[in-house]
Amino acid sequence: MKPVPHIAALAPYALADLAPELTSLAQNESLRPPSPKVTEAVQMALAETHLYPDPDWTELRSVIAQVHSISADHILCGAGSMELIGALASSYLGAGDRMLTTEFSYLFFRTATQLSGAEFDLAPEHDLTVNVDALLDSVRPNTKIVFVANPGNPTGTRIETPALRRLRDGLSKDVMLVIDEAYGEFSDALSESTFDLVDQENTAVLRTFSKAYGCAGFRVGWGLFPPPLAAEMRKVLNPNNVSNVSQAATAAAMRDQTYMLETVRKTTEIRDHFITEMRALNLTVPDSFANFAILVFDTAEHAQAADQALRADGIAMRAMGGYGLAHCLRATIGDEQTMQRAAACLKSFMGGAT
Repeated sequence: MKPVPHIAALAPYALADLAPELTSLAQNESLRPPSPKVTEAVQMALAETHLYPDPDWTELRSVIAQVHSISADHILCGAGSMELIGALASSYLGAGDRMLTTEFSYLFFRTATQLSGAEFDLAPEHDLTVNVDALLDSVRPNTKIVFVANPGNPTGTRIETPALRRLRDGLSKDVMLVIDEAYGEFSDALSESTFDLVDQENTAVLRTFSKAYGCAGFRVGWGLFPPPLAAEMRKVLNPNNVSNVSQAATAAAMRDQTYMLETVRKTTEIRDHFITEMRALNLTVPDSFANFAILVFDTAEHAQAADQALRADGIAMRAMGGYGLAHCLRATIGDEQTMQRAAACLKSFMGGAT
């Protein structure tokens, strides 16, 4: 038996290189567990695990809509935002079509495109940041979707919402713009919402519960979609894709905005202190709007040696070779004690600076 050619040619999706004995700073997980209210909700939901989950995610969509002042009717939920990305690609990309994203954007955009039998183009970034002009210059006649992660992964950088609006205005109406805001809660305080762009019916905005809400293990993402687009995606989404337990857990997490905002505050405080320490070691570290920071070393060999030093000290960061950034390591922001360990290790590695 042989797979279809475009699947045979596809490389397996690359996961973090972890070992059980290492403290992981490699997967952008939350530095603390989810709200205590999640545990209560899970205990109650366990009594209904003999039933199929609500295929319309009714309670969860209602809570999301209330918190973000958006229409519940335009929300779809998935088994992580990855499922929604895959559903978008499956619904709107095929052989002969092209997807456009930026050179250092989330790798799953490319994987989902290839799974659909389509091809992708990469627009250059400027200082590890999305460049709207480069994206517009890279659009081809058969470009169907433009994926933009904002804040970006693995860079942590962000472009302002007016730039996204300029991008939308510069794209033809038959090109879909997908804005992946997996780390959006870390920049929501800037009050630059993009949800209104969905009203144009050729734009979608994605979010997840895996980061700021600390619910990575429940695998729930959501997005705001124009009704015609949502109707097509429904055809390819598993009708029972989010379990009873996961729906109850993430609805409880969404209700506890105070807890989530405290997670964001604590993460941001530790992140900014860590970045300051890394810059004192003469490492280049862009400003981050996420729960991680990217460390830029002089060479790929220097980054690899730093990675080995960290692993010898029991800490795993994410090597960035798969993104074309072999001279970089991405550091998830963990608790204060873990980040102090990581900083001390890197200070020793770099020669005891500061």
